[in-house]
This record gives sequence, C-alpha cells and structure tokens, in this order.
Amino acid sequence: MCEKLGLDVQRRMHELTEDELNLIRKEIENGGFLIEGDLRREISLNIKRLMDMACYRGLRHRRNLPVRGQRTKTNARTRKGPAKPIAGKKQATKK
Repeated sequence: MCEKLGLDVQRRMHELTEDELNLIRKEIENGGFLIEGDLRREISLNIKRLMDMACYRGLRHRRNLPVRGQRTKTNARTRKGPAKPIAGKKQATKK
C-alpha cells in the first residue's frame, strides 16, 4: 500500500504527516479493506455459515472445541473452559 501511495516504507507512524495519514485512511476506506465492526460481522457470519453447513469445523465451533486439529485429551483449557469435576470419583486415601 505504501508503494501505491508513494510513501517511504521505512518511515514510522509517528513520522508521518497529517496529509500522509489522510491518504492512508482514504486508501483503506476505498480499497475494499474490512475494518472494525464490518470485519467482526464478516468473521461471525463466516463461523455461523460453517455451523449451519454442519461441516467438521462448524461442529467444533458449536461444541466450543479447538477447530484447527489441536489435541484435546490434555490442554485446550482456553477453548474448553475451566475443568469440570467428575461426579462419583473419590480421592484415594493415604495409609
């Protein structure tokens, strides 16, 4: 995008002038980039579409399990939530 606008790629954001920032803003708006709420809406609609198709990835989303092939026997606590105690299992007594 910087090459298209004629900006130096090595310059940092705080070094850009207000006019250059406005050029970048206009390019983002008119260039077909999804930002903020539109991007969130697009992602949620894609996930909903997968769930409606009932494909494997959609089923994993529906069950709140990892979608991209990670193991679930151990780990996956972020996606699965806190560990739930198993009913009927008792602690072993020490002698």
